[in-house]
Amino acid sequence: MTNRRSFLKTAGIGMTIPSVLSLGRNSLESNFINKNDISLNLGVASYSFRNFTLEQTLEMTERAGLDRITFKSMHLGLNSSKQEIEHALMLCKSKGITLYGAGVITMKTKEDVDQAFDYAKNAKLEMIIGVPYPDVLEYTEQQVKQYNIKLAIHNHGPGDDLYTSGPKAYDIIKKMDKRMGLCLDIGHVKRINRDPVQDFKYCFDRIFDVHLKDVTAPTADGTNCIIGKGVIDMPHFLKSIIKLKYKGTCAFEYEAEENDPLPGLMACVGYVRGVLATL
Repeated sequence: MTNRRSFLKTAGIGMTIPSVLSLGRNSLESNFINKNDISLNLGVASYSFRNFTLEQTLEMTERAGLDRITFKSMHLGLNSSKQEIEHALMLCKSKGITLYGAGVITMKTKEDVDQAFDYAKNAKLEMIIGVPYPDVLEYTEQQVKQYNIKLAIHNHGPGDDLYTSGPKAYDIIKKMDKRMGLCLDIGHVKRINRDPVQDFKYCFDRIFDVHLKDVTAPTADGTNCIIGKGVIDMPHFLKSIIKLKYKGTCAFEYEAEENDPLPGLMACVGYVRGVLATL
């Protein structure tokens, strides 16, 4: 298994560039981008490694060639002590990985909001990726101002009555503090048959984070798959956000093969790096 994973990591870009060129040729040939503008912060959402320990998660993140991460609660619980948080930060530092956010965190009550922001403060996070319920949205904004920690609302697509799409969330928070923003999950965008590029452009000034993934179909039945094997035009999406000079993180969230996610994640990373190499 180790040899297989090492091969995928080493050969990933070489294997993916031909498919990038064939699948996204129209996107890549139009509207030249200056090479100096091609810069994206790539990271990973730790939910990709939900069946693994914190130590294993950081090791696999490092092996995938990524150096930014957001933690889901199974890797650092919201009720973690300061000592547990400090230990997690020490492990991240030892791997050269930046813990920049946490989530997705659901906040139904003021107590939930307080817990999330205390946690984020102790972990020195840039942002909380969350789902604040309407009753606590204004209180959440107050905490954003008090703690100077961004909130990135996450869209969940089909079945999500609160924030079905990025634009729906954007229209709710666009007049609130500018640190109230979005984590745009482009897989869920596609699963409600919307265009990830158009939604990104509509919400651009409030997008703090992107969950980068591909899905098998533009319907509620679409499931997560290796980037480049689904229905999202990733070359077009990446080129579009680079042209807009997006400065946030694109975090891979690979939800398939939960008991052995590293090969698939590496294939996703290789595909995206292959796209970037051809722009």
